[in-house]
Amino acid sequence: MRSRPLAGLLALFAVVALAACDDSIAPDDDLAFKQVRPADYPPPTPLVPIDGDQFWPYTGSDFSGTPQDPINVVFLGAVDPRDLRAALLALPGDRSGLVGTPFEPLALFDCEWEDALGGDVQTSYGQSAGWVGSAIQLQCGAYDPLRFHLRFFDIGGATIAGAHFEFLIPGTSDHQVLGWELAELFVVADFFRTGLLGAPPGTTSPINDEPTFREIPAVIWGLLGQEAPDLQALALASGAQMLANGNYGIGTDGEATILTLAGNVPGQREIARQEFTVNFDQVIPKPFCQATPFDLLYATGPVELRQQVVVTPSGNYHSQFRALGTLSLLPLAPDPATGELVPTGAPYKAHVAQHSTSHVSDNVTMVSQFVLQIELPPAGPFRGSLRSQINVGPGNASHGALTVRCDP
Repeated sequence: MRSRPLAGLLALFAVVALAACDDSIAPDDDLAFKQVRPADYPPPTPLVPIDGDQFWPYTGSDFSGTPQDPINVVFLGAVDPRDLRAALLALPGDRSGLVGTPFEPLALFDCEWEDALGGDVQTSYGQSAGWVGSAIQLQCGAYDPLRFHLRFFDIGGATIAGAHFEFLIPGTSDHQVLGWELAELFVVADFFRTGLLGAPPGTTSPINDEPTFREIPAVIWGLLGQEAPDLQALALASGAQMLANGNYGIGTDGEATILTLAGNVPGQREIARQEFTVNFDQVIPKPFCQATPFDLLYATGPVELRQQVVVTPSGNYHSQFRALGTLSLLPLAPDPATGELVPTGAPYKAHVAQHSTSHVSDNVTMVSQFVLQIELPPAGPFRGSLRSQINVGPGNASHGALTVRCDP
C-alpha cells in the first residue's frame, strides 16, 4: 500500500484534462450568488426501504439529487457513526486472520483506519432525517497514493455508507475511483474482524445503477496496465468493463451489504492531526471562465492540507480541515496544426482554499464546506473567481451557495 506505481500518469494526464473540459464553467455563466436550500428541491429519487424507513441509495455533492457515489453498506443496530469509527480505528492493520475465510484475498492489505484527509463533503437523504451530510469520513491507506475511503451518513434508525477504493492522480489533488465492490467487501471484512456483528451479513435488492457506475478514463486505464497491472486486476475483479466510448465502467452489482451490529466500541478521548502537501505539477482543465472548450492550465505549486479531529471526554466529535495554496498557472491550448499544447498567454497566479468542519454529538450532526478559487489579478480577459459553500444540518441550517464571476 505504500508504493507509488503510477508516476507515469503525469505525462498523459493532459488527455484526461481535454476530456473533462465540458464540466468547466464558461465566461457567460455568471452565477453571482446562487443560493439553494433543501426545500427548493423535492426529495431525491428513488428512495428504497430499510428497516421501516427509506433512504436515497446514492451520495451527492449538493441537494439536487444528482448521484455522486453509490451507497453500498447499510448498518443496523448499534449504528452511531462515532461508534462505527471507533470500531474500525481499534483494528490492527494485520489482516492475516482473514486467511481461511471468504475474505482471504484482503489479507494482503495492511493499512490501518484513520480519519480521511481532505474528503469533500457529500450529502445523502433519509425519509425520516431529511438531508444528511458526511460528518465522519475514514480512510485505510494514505491520501497518496492508494486508499479505501468510507463516508458515513446517519439517517436516524440506520447509518448508510459509501465506500470506494481510489488512488491520487499524480500532480493533482484529485482521486480516481477504481472500485466500489472491493471497498464494500473490505469494509464488511473489517467489521467481521471487530466481532461486533450480531447476524451474518445480508444484502439489499439492487438499489443503484449496475453493472457499472461512473468511469475510469481510457488513458488512466492504459497507464494502469503499464505501470500498475495489479491495480488494473483489482478493478477487473471488482467488475470493471470496457464501455463503448473506450473508458472503463467501474463495476458494481447495484446491491448494498447490510451489517447488523450487536455491540459497539465507544470512542476514546483523542486529538488527531494530519498534514500533507500536494505539489501540483499537471495540466488541468480551466475550471471556470473559459474562453473556449479547449482552455487548459499548467498548474504548479504546493497546496498545504491540514486536518484536526477532536473527540471530547463526553464523546462529541469535531473535525476541521483546511487546504491553502497559491498556484502558478500557464494558459495552454492545443495547436490546431499539430495538436501539441502551446502557451496562449502569460503566466499568472491563483489562490485556492478549502475549509470543512463537522460536528457530531448525541443531539445534532452538522457539516459544512467552503471552497474559494480566485485568479490573480481577478480582473482581465476570462479571469474570475469561484466561491461555493454547503452546510448540512437540522432544520433551516442546510443550504448551498455558488458564486462564479468572470471578466469577459
